[in-house]
Amino acid sequence: RAMPTLRNGNLSALPWWEFVLDGFRGGVEVQALLFAVFLALYVLTVLGNVTMIVVITLDARLHSPMYFFLKNLSFLDLCYSSVIAPNALANFLSSKAISFRGCATQLFFFSLLPTTEAFLLAVMAYDRFLAICSPLQYPATMCSKTCSRLVLGTYCGGCLNSIIETSLTFQLPFCSSNRIDHFFCDVPPLLRLACANRTLNQLVMFGLCGLIIVGTTLVVLVSYGYIAVTILRMCSGSGRHKLFSTCGSHLTAVSLFYGTVFVMYAQPGAVGSMEQGKVVSVFYTLVIPVLNPLIYSLRNKDVKDALRRLGQVHSQAEDGVP
Repeated sequence: RAMPTLRNGNLSALPWWEFVLDGFRGGVEVQALLFAVFLALYVLTVLGNVTMIVVITLDARLHSPMYFFLKNLSFLDLCYSSVIAPNALANFLSSKAISFRGCATQLFFFSLLPTTEAFLLAVMAYDRFLAICSPLQYPATMCSKTCSRLVLGTYCGGCLNSIIETSLTFQLPFCSSNRIDHFFCDVPPLLRLACANRTLNQLVMFGLCGLIIVGTTLVVLVSYGYIAVTILRMCSGSGRHKLFSTCGSHLTAVSLFYGTVFVMYAQPGAVGSMEQGKVVSVFYTLVIPVLNPLIYSLRNKDVKDALRRLGQVHSQAEDGVP
């Protein structure tokens, strides 16, 4: 790696060619315990989200806009956990070094995928608003082409945010140290290593994150405000219960995701130390992707029925029943 040198009494802006991820404090026993916890969470994330993707893909009764978006949500959860967990697991067992390019790549995809998920959760709220408040126009409005364009738009929004965050972060000179006080490459710990003015980067991070979170939250709140009024006007108690159950799953997922991301990125000073930041990061990078499939499957009768049908087909295939 290139080492920083003194020039006119100051550290020069020569870049480090690799970083070291400090991860969590503690001895061998603590690292082994964390490895086991991370591995368990990642395995559950893969199993849960792959199951949701397979069930929604194979069951024709779930081929609707709501489950199309849910399948994409599971795909995003699977991807952004995979951006973090495998590298973190390797760091528990071996060298904690990560190359400059590897760090930039990890930051790019980590910024891309959760931002895309934030937009997708807002799209899912809008979808429920149209389905419940405008049921007659819903099939024509939310056709397959519209759904695909909405999902593509979420990825475009995530990509734009990721390009801005990554380019602004890695144009800074990292010459004070190459040790990142985190278990993955993220903007706040990287900014601490910069030996240049970080004000613009901090303003952009808080501004973009605040705009994305506030904007998507408003879409969710307005959508569910209209949904609540519509549901309360319904005469059928069973229909009202089914809609509350479906919407409750989405609201639970939204609250968990937006709440943790807001605390971490859009509220300066909310996280008092990097150790607290690491705990919050574990929650939204590994715990939430585990919880989302459970939230949507346990509280959704259609998904539970689809899982039951898939299990019956599998058992019949094993018994040789055509």
